[in-house]
Amino acid sequence: MSSLKKLTFSVAFFIKKSKLRKNGEAPILLRVTVNGEVVEIMIKRSIPVEMWDQLKGCSKGKDYKSRELNHYLDTIKTRIYQIQREREIDGKEVTAKAIRDQYLGRDEYSQTILQVYEEHNKKCRSLIGIDYTESTVDKFDTSRSHLKDYILHQYKKEDMLLREINSQFILDFDFYLKTVRRIQHNSSLKHLKNLKKIVRIALANDWIKKDPFVGIQFKHEEKNVEFLSREELDTIINKEFPVKRLEQVRDIFIFCCFTGLAFIDVKQLSREHLVKDNNGTLWIRKNRQKTKNICNIPVLSVARKLIEKYSGSPECEKHGVLLPVLSNQKMNSYLKEIADLCGINKNLTTHVARHTAATVVLLANEVSMENVAKILGHSNTKMTQHYAKVLDSSILRDMEKVELSLAGSFNF
Repeated sequence: MSSLKKLTFSVAFFIKKSKLRKNGEAPILLRVTVNGEVVEIMIKRSIPVEMWDQLKGCSKGKDYKSRELNHYLDTIKTRIYQIQREREIDGKEVTAKAIRDQYLGRDEYSQTILQVYEEHNKKCRSLIGIDYTESTVDKFDTSRSHLKDYILHQYKKEDMLLREINSQFILDFDFYLKTVRRIQHNSSLKHLKNLKKIVRIALANDWIKKDPFVGIQFKHEEKNVEFLSREELDTIINKEFPVKRLEQVRDIFIFCCFTGLAFIDVKQLSREHLVKDNNGTLWIRKNRQKTKNICNIPVLSVARKLIEKYSGSPECEKHGVLLPVLSNQKMNSYLKEIADLCGINKNLTTHVARHTAATVVLLANEVSMENVAKILGHSNTKMTQHYAKVLDSSILRDMEKVELSLAGSFNF
């Protein structure tokens, strides 16, 4: 139980002169301070600036409207002190945020899933460039949007209390994503994983006592990895494009095919990521944006020529990067045009380049699984084996070795 002697606690009212309303009045705010932690609450009342007594934190007026306002402020202050005393008696944490949330009806007994989700996404957005990329936070926003639509569709409500979330809610959400929204299994799984993260936050804060995900297992479906054959890769490399933007997009795609860099990493690639070793070999050394694992990539001649091609490009110099990479959406749109012009019947995307690097450029040329993992920035070879499974040429190569070793062993 908290102790009053250890607690520094104050409640005060003030006006915001810099945010005057249309009627010229200043909004009144409540400030709660607990052990140096401060929160401010808009109380939906305002007052002419000249009528405010800043020292007493109330209206100077003697008329009925002023007396009614001062009575309202006293009622709020009484309620805040009541919440503080109740939390101490109940042995609950007494913080400025906890008091604010309880006063606004957002305490642990009335927290909602979408409120917690929104707070999570806001924090993540403030960490873009530090812990998250903008695309990752956009995905969190999309997941929350799907959840909001599901609650409205299934329960005819705008939101749900955390304590209302159970295993059936989770299973029905999965069903909704696949049937109503027509989302594929693996994509649905990502939205459920994001929801699970929000549930963990609720559990950590004791807003809920039971994990609704207990006993629920979601299995990721293995998908075929799309990559180009050596012939298709050569076709794209040798194709003459009449339009400059297609040539530029082709060059970035080919660069990724010979380095294994993901889209976000090639977009961020700058001169500082190029390193020469003692033998004069040029390397790309960069932490992957997605995992923070470092990539160690020897720069092959094809990739080196592309770096030289765009050296001095005004666009690259303006943004401090090595290559003029467009947005992922534009890249994928133009790659579809490139596939059509080259007669390639595959869904060409920026990620196909990374798959092609792993399979056709590296594994097919007998680069070891361990080294491919280091080049791609994988944490372990288990992720890299995903690419090796689909590489028929590596199977054929190994079987040819078997054939040679057994040659002449049998006479039929």
